[in-house]
Amino acid sequence: MSQKIYSFLLATFFFAVAPLTQAQQPGKIHRIGVVSGGFSGSSPDIEALRQGLRDLGYVEGKNLITEYRYTEGKRDRYPDLVSELIRLKVDVIIANGTEPTTAAKKATSTIPIVMTSSTDPERTGLITSLAQPGGNVTGLTEISGELAGKLLELVKEVIPGLARVAVVFERDQANDLGAASKLFLKEIEVPARALTVQIISLVVRGPEDYEGAVRAATKERANALLSRLPPGNPFAHRKQLMDLAAKSRLPVGSGQNLDTEAGGLMSYGWDRRDLYRRAATYVDKILKGTKPSDLPVERPTKFEFVINLKTAKALDLTIPQSVLYRADKVIK
Repeated sequence: MSQKIYSFLLATFFFAVAPLTQAQQPGKIHRIGVVSGGFSGSSPDIEALRQGLRDLGYVEGKNLITEYRYTEGKRDRYPDLVSELIRLKVDVIIANGTEPTTAAKKATSTIPIVMTSSTDPERTGLITSLAQPGGNVTGLTEISGELAGKLLELVKEVIPGLARVAVVFERDQANDLGAASKLFLKEIEVPARALTVQIISLVVRGPEDYEGAVRAATKERANALLSRLPPGNPFAHRKQLMDLAAKSRLPVGSGQNLDTEAGGLMSYGWDRRDLYRRAATYVDKILKGTKPSDLPVERPTKFEFVINLKTAKALDLTIPQSVLYRADKVIK
């Protein structure tokens, strides 16, 4: 066989086999980590993230493996859970709130971190700016002060004699009032003065202190409570606080609809499930090669006003029609 014929046959063989070889090569399986407060199992927020990823073509077990880590109600576990994800060499860490994002940023400067929510990440030092976050952190941020003022207005419309409001905060993992909570207290001062409402700050360690906090609010003659439980708090903990407040006939306002679903009177705030869905787009862009520092941090675009009419009736409160008409959702 001549050298030319041999070379031709060899080249033909490679061209024929190459597509088969490429077809047999499995696609890359990405591994991402999710660190959140609460307990293991599905939740509306996590399901929104999963749906967002599915909509972008990610199929669990086919081209994606998701490692979930939950604090099981113990917020001091965030650093350990983040370390576990780093040892698994995840491609992206998704952090639910300021505390887990801070823990992740302290633990790694190379693995991209996507926040599903964080209160003013510029002031808390998580990013350089919204437009140019810098470093390895990006994602979604919350709005706190403006929403608190709007929530106070709505509560006062329902409780005309509102004069004193107790705000329940939880200490962070360093057993201190976190930066986000301090910022909230500072930003709520202006709308509170404008509405002639005195703010009473109550700081708890966790569910074991909820009963004492409600007693303190009653002793301080508070007309209502504002819940500032962290985003990752378990639903059971929220319901515990709402039930205790209801027994003391204290209406509860919140920035999170989960509190209203747990028995609070009303909530006005960002749509958390929308934030999780949008977080999926950040994950997608990062997995496709975009650097976190090149992805601007975005604010919420969807807000929800939720009223629990069942709670209002139990507290003998009449919700004005003008307020009901503005609600996005009414729980009956």
